Amino acid sequence: MTAGAVPTRTGGPTDLAGLRRLAVATLDANWEHDHTVPSRTLYPHQWSWDSAFIAVGWAHVRPERAWQELTSLFRAQWADGRVPHIVFNPALRVGAYFPGPELWRSADVEGTPTMDTSGLVQPPVHALAALLAYRRAPDPAGLAALRRLYPALVAQQRYLAERRDVAGDGLVCVVHPWESGLDNSPAWDEPMAAVDADAAVMRAYRRHDTAHADAAHRPTDLDYARYLAIVAAYRDHGYADRDLADGHPFLVECPLFNAAFGAAEHALAEIAALLGADPAAHRVRADRVTEALVRRLYDPGTGTFQPRDLRTDRLVGARTVLGLAPLILPDLPARHVDALVAEARSPRFGVARWMDRPLPTYDRTAPDFEALRYWRGPSWLNIGWLVRRGLLTHGRPELAAGLRRSMIDLVAGAGCHEYFHPDTGAGLGSPAFGWTAALLLDLLAD
Repeated sequence: MTAGAVPTRTGGPTDLAGLRRLAVATLDANWEHDHTVPSRTLYPHQWSWDSAFIAVGWAHVRPERAWQELTSLFRAQWADGRVPHIVFNPALRVGAYFPGPELWRSADVEGTPTMDTSGLVQPPVHALAALLAYRRAPDPAGLAALRRLYPALVAQQRYLAERRDVAGDGLVCVVHPWESGLDNSPAWDEPMAAVDADAAVMRAYRRHDTAHADAAHRPTDLDYARYLAIVAAYRDHGYADRDLADGHPFLVECPLFNAAFGAAEHALAEIAALLGADPAAHRVRADRVTEALVRRLYDPGTGTFQPRDLRTDRLVGARTVLGLAPLILPDLPARHVDALVAEARSPRFGVARWMDRPLPTYDRTAPDFEALRYWRGPSWLNIGWLVRRGLLTHGRPELAAGLRRSMIDLVAGAGCHEYFHPDTGAGLGSPAFGWTAALLLDLLAD
């Protein structure tokens, strides 16, 4: 086998140098003066956790862009500390993306930035991304950028801790499925079913997603009607987080979101130490988050973490990849780590030293598993990347290596797609997708 090649599940070599060139070319093509769009077709604005993952990739090839990526995102941070999940590019025509700024109306809210944004957030993977970007390129410019970002990262965490702990139990509540990052996961079916909406309302709108992707692969019109109903409820309440428990239609404690929240505190403790600040408060909060996750979201009957619907105060039964995300917490107790590794290795998810199929986002043995529909089965590189980090954190290098090979194999076979068929590995969703390219660079560097 030639240098720069690795074996794939088919037994042939993969040209790693060629994949690296593809990833860099994809990121370059998606660069938009101070940030990277997820894709030029379906997602032409800036997305929050996309930018975090993309910064990790940029740090390997153009570190200055990693810091521009994060800095441009946090320039849109609200006065209350929230980092909006979409920052709209004013140069694009009205209707370039749905729902656009005319639906969110962020300018009507006090304490919002000069640019239009959404009012929702996404998993706070940004502190981890900033720390990794600095580790990849530990130079004075990176340290200075980290110093500038640190107060904004702290404010982001403070917002989540103080405004979104709806149950008062130490966990963050998401107020919309879009905040979870896994928009259309089966994990949201039960709480979404209680949202009053009619698919007919979508006749008044033009969905942008189904113009660029097969409608059979995307959320249904009823799903979208419910999404818009939740947005309207939050917007019409001024995006205020007070009294959410009294009537907001969707309130869920998500294991991935809260694992990211805890991991961010661990990352901030390291960043604080690098900057000569006191890391103690970050370590204390990190410990509290892990304790609350175990107490509130771990289901001993299934050996995995599950979302809690605060409207019913019950755990959601669907076994999704969300349940594996707490592996990224370095202080997760050993017995919970063992249970999650068993879940990951089970036929539901199939993580192994040599994987014949990629990691799905939903239990592939479930009767409602969908290989093609958004987040209801397909494989995504960002989720695999997080699970792999967790496996490495807890001393499972062989499983982590198998997952890494599987992810590289996906891109080698189909290119930098948004997501992939969980059986065949065929590329799905948007081509030339930003975080796929960025995280591929990170995988190739290891």
